[in-house]
Amino acid sequence: MRAALYARVSTQSGQDPSVQLRELREYCERRGWEIAGEFTDVGVSGIKERRPQLDQLLASCRKRRFDAVVVHRYDRFARSLRQLVNVLSDFEALGIQFVSLHEGVDTSTPNGRLVFGIFASIAEFERELIRDRVRSGVAAARARGKRLGRPRRHVDVSQVAALRGAGVSWRDIGRVLGVGVATARSAFQERAKNPRNRQPYLTDRTRLASRISVVRKTSISRTPAIPFRLTENC
Repeated sequence: MRAALYARVSTQSGQDPSVQLRELREYCERRGWEIAGEFTDVGVSGIKERRPQLDQLLASCRKRRFDAVVVHRYDRFARSLRQLVNVLSDFEALGIQFVSLHEGVDTSTPNGRLVFGIFASIAEFERELIRDRVRSGVAAARARGKRLGRPRRHVDVSQVAALRGAGVSWRDIGRVLGVGVATARSAFQERAKNPRNRQPYLTDRTRLASRISVVRKTSISRTPAIPFRLTENC
């Protein structure tokens, strides 16, 4: 069986990953497993879910280069119970066994699979608690009359319609009004659906006309000149 070893230490001074690796090598030797790779993160905190060597290990596992992953402790491998359960679920789908020495968990044995099932149930219970808290908070905010989500940006629909009627592109309209293309389109479509907003109510037509001329000059300046030569007929 091809085994991958993973070790991690949080600091580069005072901690030596070779202590963990030595125990992992001895374990693989006792079981007759081939050590196909060793991955060590040095000076990387456990609170980080993404780590260089761990990411490389998981990528190699997805390519089915290993049959088992051996770690020193759970906290050396996963940041949280949720991450541990997610990774072990991926290992189970790939047919990769997981061994944690000090916790005595080996998913290749019935006892190890039982422990994994317990962990999965606890993680699901935690997710349900978090989901309930979020729902309660949203309901309380709505009861207080608070509007959720991103604040809507006011768009002068009449200016959008006037610029569009003058032949200005949606991208230039967004640049002139300082909004996104999708926002300008949405405001224009709402104006078309609401008859009360179809009459323009521009307060400064001169400023709008100047904006249109600026946009047109910018568009013309961006157009590359077409080179040509005059030829004489013989």
